[in-house]
Amino acid sequence: MIPTKSWRTSYRNNQDKIVCNEDLSTYFTADLLYGKRMDILSLGTVSLVSGQIIVADPLCNLDEETEPFYHKVLPGDYEVEASVVMPEQGDCARYAAVRVQFSKEPAVRYVEALIGDEELEELEPGEIYGFRVDSGLACICDEVTRDAFENFTKEWCERGEQEPENLYNEYFADLFLDSYEKNPKYQREEGDYLDWIIPNTPFHMILFESGFGDGVYPVYYGFDANGQICQMVIQLIDLSIQYQ
Repeated sequence: MIPTKSWRTSYRNNQDKIVCNEDLSTYFTADLLYGKRMDILSLGTVSLVSGQIIVADPLCNLDEETEPFYHKVLPGDYEVEASVVMPEQGDCARYAAVRVQFSKEPAVRYVEALIGDEELEELEPGEIYGFRVDSGLACICDEVTRDAFENFTKEWCERGEQEPENLYNEYFADLFLDSYEKNPKYQREEGDYLDWIIPNTPFHMILFESGFGDGVYPVYYGFDANGQICQMVIQLIDLSIQYQ
């Protein structure tokens, strides 16, 4: 999507509405945050072939019509890491945020990642746009890997005479289980993340459990002191609200 001139003007004029009031870098630097012990877990590598990033529910809300974010990053393969609320009695480990760093520069502000058609004038204080999760899973990809994923899904369905809604139980469930068996740290037995190479391609997609399950989650770009995008953070748990 190519945003209109009026939308770009609105974007500049409404920065205060989409700036994150929390320093998200603390999710990845603090050992203790809001009374919770924190750690970092590497989830693998994501292929951003075009630099046009997409964050979506891979099983319910990812298809050829899923739009990438307005801001483009330098194409490449990047490590993906999760900020983990360490497990306590009565609860499992929780992924509070997931981050991709595009440079080593620190972020001085975080602004919500948008696709370019949002009605920013109508956004109320405290509201977010975010992306919707309906299967308990989220993923990071780009336009190229999105299309490769769509092609894989269609071929998988045709080859096995399957329906798309069977993709998790009949295909991904075993891969998530294998991910747990190989790397059990901060995963439940059925698996909580997957560094998946799309079959017959060199492309990596990262799939991961989404905080407390279904819902709407914000994505933020971190900008450095020079105004350049240095990272992207998906906030899965607002620790200031959940654990304050």
